[in-house]
Amino acid sequence: MIRACFEPPWAIRIEDRAPLTVMLMVRGGMWIMPDTGERVRLAPGDLSIARGPDFYTCADDPGTAPQALILPGQECRYPDGRSLNGSMDLGVRTWGDRLDGSAVMLIGTYPMQGEISGRLLDALPPLITLTSDVWQCPLTPLLLEEVVRDEPGQEVVLDRLLDLLVIAALRAWFSRPDAAAPAWYRALADPVVGRVLRLVQDDPAHPWTVASLAAKAGVSRAALARRFTDLVGEPPMSYLTGWRLALAADRLRTSGDTIAAIARQVGYGSAFALSSAFKRVYGISPQEHRTRVA
Repeated sequence: MIRACFEPPWAIRIEDRAPLTVMLMVRGGMWIMPDTGERVRLAPGDLSIARGPDFYTCADDPGTAPQALILPGQECRYPDGRSLNGSMDLGVRTWGDRLDGSAVMLIGTYPMQGEISGRLLDALPPLITLTSDVWQCPLTPLLLEEVVRDEPGQEVVLDRLLDLLVIAALRAWFSRPDAAAPAWYRALADPVVGRVLRLVQDDPAHPWTVASLAAKAGVSRAALARRFTDLVGEPPMSYLTGWRLALAADRLRTSGDTIAAIARQVGYGSAFALSSAFKRVYGISPQEHRTRVA
C-alpha cells in the first residue's frame, strides 16, 4: 500500500494488469476513467476497487494528459517509455508530485489472484465505487498512520489492514439490494446451508459426506442436498470438490509443500488422487500448474 499525493494538473495511466487495486480518497478528488465503461469521480471518503486486467487512468480532470505510466510489477515510466527512476518518490511509501498536494489517496494493489479469491472477485464488475454517504471506513486513520511509519513489521500490518479494508468494502457492496452476489455468498446467511459451507471451508481435509454434513446441520441428507443445491447451485459434494481443488491450486502457487502434503491438507488421500481430480477439472496436472504460475 502507498500514499499518493498530487497537485493538479495530474494524471496517471494504469496498465499493471493487477487483479485487484483499492483506491481510497482521503483529500481532494479524482476521476477514474476505465478504457471501457463509465468514468467515476471520487470525493473524500469514497472508495473504488478496480478489477484487472483492464486498463484505466486516474486524474484530477478527464482532460489531463497522463504524466506517468504504471506497468506490470509496479514499474513506473514516463508516457514516452523513459524510466521514472524514483523521481516521484516522496518518502516512506509516499509517491506523487507534491507531499502537500491537494489530492491524497491510499492505494493498495494485489499483484496475484488465487483460485479462492477469484470465486468472489469474478462476481464483481471491472470497477466498483462506494461513496462516503453509503459506507464509512473506520480503517482510514489507522492506514494513514501506518503507511508512513518506517518501523519493523510495517508491511505485515499494512497487508492485514488492506485485507480488512477489502473485506469491509465487499461486504458493503454485496449488501446492496441490487447486488449480484455469488450464490454461495448469499447462502452463507442461511442457517442450514451457511453452517455447512463454513464446515467445508474451515476444515476441507475432513472426510466429509453428505450424511455427516447433514448431521452437523441437524437436517436429513435429502433435505440438505435439496436445500444446498437450490441455494448454491450445485450439490454439497460438488462444491466440496471445487473448494478443495481451489485450495490446492493456491497452495501449489504459494507454498513449497510437496503435492502429497498438499493433497493431505485439502482432503485427498494421496498425490495420485489429487492429481487425478485436479487434471479432470483444470486440464493439467498439479505439477504443470505449479510450473506455469511460477
